[in-house]
Amino acid sequence: MFRILFLLLLLFITAISCGGYWIYKYQLIAPLPLYDDLHYTVPPNATLRQVAIDLMDQGLMNYSTALAWFSLARWQKRAHLIKVGEYIIPKDTTPQQLLDILIAGKNIQYSLTIPEGWNFRQLIAAIHKHPNIVETLDNIKYQAIMAKLGWADQHPEGRFYPDTYFFPTGTTDVEFLQRAYKMMQKELKAVWEKRRDDLPLKTPYEALILASIVEKETAVVEERPLIAGVFVRRLEKKMRLQTDPTVIYGLGDAYNGNIRKSDLKRNNPYNTYLNKGLPPTPIAMPGRAALYAAVNPAEGDALFFVAKGNQGHHYFSATYKEHACAVIEYQLKGKSSRYQSQCKKYPSCAACRG
Repeated sequence: MFRILFLLLLLFITAISCGGYWIYKYQLIAPLPLYDDLHYTVPPNATLRQVAIDLMDQGLMNYSTALAWFSLARWQKRAHLIKVGEYIIPKDTTPQQLLDILIAGKNIQYSLTIPEGWNFRQLIAAIHKHPNIVETLDNIKYQAIMAKLGWADQHPEGRFYPDTYFFPTGTTDVEFLQRAYKMMQKELKAVWEKRRDDLPLKTPYEALILASIVEKETAVVEERPLIAGVFVRRLEKKMRLQTDPTVIYGLGDAYNGNIRKSDLKRNNPYNTYLNKGLPPTPIAMPGRAALYAAVNPAEGDALFFVAKGNQGHHYFSATYKEHACAVIEYQLKGKSSRYQSQCKKYPSCAACRG
């Protein structure tokens, strides 16, 4: 009797082993019926069971293969580890390899570049225009957007770090913004810890505001510490910053490409020709160079600067008289004689030499 039971048990184990081997060989390591590489998407919140059903609907797995595939994942306790996104599945992929691909999450990545100097309105427009970002913040006011992100008490301008971001399809606008926000916090914290000791800036946020102005004033990296130096000295001397980019920001949609004298007289919080100190918020998204320049401005005595008109470079002056001469040369092209009779012979200013 014992011998018979033993033989039956042996036959059972053999049958199970053969069955398991058959499933493994013909269901899990046999290539999927693909004639070319497959572009496959795992949608948000999809389970492995739903993916298996979808693969059957597409004719890529039969019922026994899908069941073996799903059972393997459950047995390995990996069924819950598949990741959302788009994948390229090579044509010789087996079900077992497919499971590894979906769990590894090496999906197709899309990108969006945030240029330095963009404002929040431009950022939102670019995000909502991207075909692979899911829009959830349509027609929501800016403060409501910040509430959705988890920072209801903050103004959005300047809070997001300009960079190129890579992400899978199905990423939401909230997820994208949260990532860019956290990156700006990280960069701002890093530069604030390396700031000059005697700055007239009390908080990292004030540094962010100043950096945004520096970003908008020049695209020339090596001039950013010089620009920051001018503004820091003005703050120290309680002088108005008198910077056009803040005026332009304050005008909003009313700005038509030119600043008029009447614009400089408009009393709004961003008019630094009328108000002393920094504006209430940043005016753009500064990059790393502008952030660093804001907290490590160049030493010197310059209090003025004017664009030369040659690839963004500026002429820096310590006195208003010299500045006026530079304006004659670089902005008025020598057409004004209002200040020329009062000018000293500044060696760097052609209007003063003629």
